[in-house]
Amino acid sequence: MKFVDLQVQYQKIGSEINAAISEVLNHGQYILGPEVGQVEEALADYVGVKHCITVSSGTTALHVALMALEIQPGDEVITTPFSFFGTAEVIMLLGAVPVFVDIDPATYNLAVDQLALAITPRTKAIMPVSLYGQCADWDAINTIANGHGIPVIEDAAQSFGALYKGRRSGGLTTIGCTSFFPSKPLGCYGDGGACFTNDDQLATVMRMVMNHGQGQRYQHVRLGLNGRFDTVQAAILLTKLKTFDEEIALRQKVAAWYAQHLEGAFQKPYIEPHNLSVYAQYTVEVAERLSVIAALKAEEIPTAVHYPKPLHLQPAMGPAYHQQRFPVAERAAKHVLSLPFHPFLKEEDVQHICKTLQRCVVADLVML
Repeated sequence: MKFVDLQVQYQKIGSEINAAISEVLNHGQYILGPEVGQVEEALADYVGVKHCITVSSGTTALHVALMALEIQPGDEVITTPFSFFGTAEVIMLLGAVPVFVDIDPATYNLAVDQLALAITPRTKAIMPVSLYGQCADWDAINTIANGHGIPVIEDAAQSFGALYKGRRSGGLTTIGCTSFFPSKPLGCYGDGGACFTNDDQLATVMRMVMNHGQGQRYQHVRLGLNGRFDTVQAAILLTKLKTFDEEIALRQKVAAWYAQHLEGAFQKPYIEPHNLSVYAQYTVEVAERLSVIAALKAEEIPTAVHYPKPLHLQPAMGPAYHQQRFPVAERAAKHVLSLPFHPFLKEEDVQHICKTLQRCVVADLVML
């Protein structure tokens, strides 16, 4: 059993993928070839925004967005302590200051009721995460941000394709950023990402930033990055986008199987009624995680932990952050466990995973 099975997907659409790659090899435009423009148009249409700027990774997308908003050293950017390190990393790379707000215990997304308290005169952006495939409460976040004149970036690295009150993730804030890492709901066969916006000026700036700050060839009007999206990956993404909605539907079916077969003393994913999650991970909470992981491994069931240490406790953050406390994020980091999940997981495999997990949990309770 695999945690994410990309081979099954390839077997289904392999001939189309191979043809798309061959087309790039035939025309030879490997950097910013025609497929890049084509996939940007298709992605913008899918999300429902005016502009899509593809970039080299999800982390690069966040970096480009912050640079386009002209985040400077000493500026504060509010975000969550419970995410992949790249969320905080890009803030610090610009010399800015991550300001963390604890998470909601049910959704693991930023606790909106604590957001306003974190805003200061130095706050120049708010960058929550739509974690595990479910959108954060963007209407509430935008209302607070708009009241202070602060732009909002959606870190949608795990939620591309998700819906929030009928609207697509990525198109819910000033700038939406996503990742096309292979294991993401919509992934290419390498690194990739994108920025989305309805703001014409921001789109122009982001397009310059991701290509060394060039206004035109060899005319560098601002500092930028080498953040271009690869043409081969664009061709792959164009092909996979055609079946993406079908895979989202399959993800809902697999999640429903988990919800049906999982019983026991652990917390299952909670999805807000107005949300449709794409389940980038299917994450539960267990009391004795190490013993559960070992028991599942003995049954050849792979697991992962997203994430074992909150951002403020990461060594790279430094002593000042280590003294901060975000109890909900810290508790989650000790107990979350991600189970195998992909669109092509079979119900019998889900049943096997659930029965094994339930035996582990019962054994832990007896030991306690």
